[in-house]
Amino acid sequence: MDGLRRSWFLGVFAVVAATVMALRMAQGQPLPELPQPLPTHPGNIFLEGEAVTISLPDGDWQLLDADDRAIATIAGKNGEGALGSLPVGFYRLRQESSPENWISLAVLRPFRVRPSDSSPLAVDVAMSWFYPPEEMPKVANLCALAGVTWVRDRLAWREIEPQRGVFAEKTRYDTAAEAQSAAGLKVLQVNHSSPDWANPDHRRFPLDLRDCYNFHRHIAARWAGQVHAFEPWNEADIQVFGGHTGVEMASLQKAAYWGIKSGNPKAIVCLNVFALHNRAQLEDLAANEAWPYFETFNLHHYAAFDAYPALYADFRGVSAGRPLWVTECAMPVRWSGDEQKKELSDHDLYEQARRLPKVFAGSLHEGSRATFYFLLPHYVEGPTQFGILRSDLTPRPAYVALAAVGRLLPDARPLGRIRHDRYRIYSFSTKPDGNPDVVWIAWSDQGPGEYSLPAVPQEAYDHLGRPMPLSKEVALSAAPQYFVFAAQPEAELDPPPPPSEWRTGEPCPLVFQTLWPEGETDLQQSAYHIPAEGAEVPLFLYHFGSTVASADVRVEGPRGWKIELPRRAEIRPGERLEWTLKAQPPDGSTDGTPTEPQTIRVSADFGSLGKSVLSFRVMRKGSTPKP
Repeated sequence: MDGLRRSWFLGVFAVVAATVMALRMAQGQPLPELPQPLPTHPGNIFLEGEAVTISLPDGDWQLLDADDRAIATIAGKNGEGALGSLPVGFYRLRQESSPENWISLAVLRPFRVRPSDSSPLAVDVAMSWFYPPEEMPKVANLCALAGVTWVRDRLAWREIEPQRGVFAEKTRYDTAAEAQSAAGLKVLQVNHSSPDWANPDHRRFPLDLRDCYNFHRHIAARWAGQVHAFEPWNEADIQVFGGHTGVEMASLQKAAYWGIKSGNPKAIVCLNVFALHNRAQLEDLAANEAWPYFETFNLHHYAAFDAYPALYADFRGVSAGRPLWVTECAMPVRWSGDEQKKELSDHDLYEQARRLPKVFAGSLHEGSRATFYFLLPHYVEGPTQFGILRSDLTPRPAYVALAAVGRLLPDARPLGRIRHDRYRIYSFSTKPDGNPDVVWIAWSDQGPGEYSLPAVPQEAYDHLGRPMPLSKEVALSAAPQYFVFAAQPEAELDPPPPPSEWRTGEPCPLVFQTLWPEGETDLQQSAYHIPAEGAEVPLFLYHFGSTVASADVRVEGPRGWKIELPRRAEIRPGERLEWTLKAQPPDGSTDGTPTEPQTIRVSADFGSLGKSVLSFRVMRKGSTPKP
């Protein structure tokens, strides 16, 4: 949209908006609040049309745009610099004497409609762990200005419940929930560890699932209206967070479900999220019929873009039709130069911004209903810099790219991928500025080239949200571009993959659990080792309901195995029964032939309370698993 058309449109919009607001006031309706910068403009984030004034050391500074072109010389006086009104974009200020010490700022397009709660655009903020209380409202404001509706926070259980049943009155997690909720953000919270009193190995799940139930009941009630969704554990499938099998993840999920729903029935119960793409763990989880106990199926990925279709297909296959939530994802880049700053090179600074919209486009096309980009704050793991903000809250270009996604893909639903051998072009139904439009996002991974759109778009923007000339003939490159149409133009579309079939089922308050030494676990196979002489397996049954329950217990084992377990269960609410399951492999030595893990399945039908299942995989110790 050229400058004249844009000025005219903004003028008309202002008149219409004023009229609508007057009507709302006359009818006694509350006025919608659009995200606005705080008066102090933390992070040097401004909206288009504002006069840009920032803290700036005295001296002459070069103002550079996102193409690193010098566009003005700014004089810093009395610790302040006045830059005037700037177009949408990312900017840096540099001095010739120390070009590596740059100051950044961003100008974003104003919102005309507040993003809806159903928008799939989200970001991992880790507010509680990265920011002191005085900065939390500032960071929450920067999230709202970017156009995301969901944010992900993080907690350590031991800080909230330092002793069993004793809860801290005021924590940084309460402050973060208040700040994010006050900014109009919906919060997803995730736990990472057990307190020492629940398990001496804090990486691992609590030994008694009643502790998990009670903790989640407490935090769900404590933050009702502020924290809207919970992941009971972060990346339990990898060693750093315990290295749990699929059956262990399923048992924890069931206990957490009942705790969360007891504390706040309106809270969304998410799956305790997967870090890896390991089919054995996925199948192990599915065999435990965990789907009635999660309302979203959660996963993480940092995969190359071409890996998305196969990766998402495997997760969809065990999601039982529940919505996919991708609560961490990125295609990260490495920092270089000064070890203290851990900043990206100029090339990678802009490469990070080019990659971010690709991650969202690919994830949404594969069916994600909420995609949380990792990560908002300045954060380094080894050689990798994940953050799209710097440590002083000022932006990297990727933050501006996130704001462009937030304005152009709100409420995005995939329509398909345009069929083309060279270019990646995805089509979404979406609501930029509240209007039901179709937005194409397009780029080339095979070098720049020309592409002919099927029609002249009504608006066009680059990956930073800067307006572009309107034309059918466009030049595509590694930097994504957005093209806005009133309706889907004529084009050959490969449709997005359909969701998996919805699997019915009701949660049962009776939950089985088995506990194994970590050293006897083959995590790659999601299986447990049983020695030739057999093993006694600890097995527990919990009751998270409100009435006495009883049932016959059925045990199914691999052919040739001897399995012993009590065949009758009678249990009162809040009780935990402890049994010993005896498992004896068939006679005969292992000959080195690769074998499949075998399954032991325990089930009980508790009548009106439902059916409970425990399925775990075993391998004879010394056997070689099939690859």
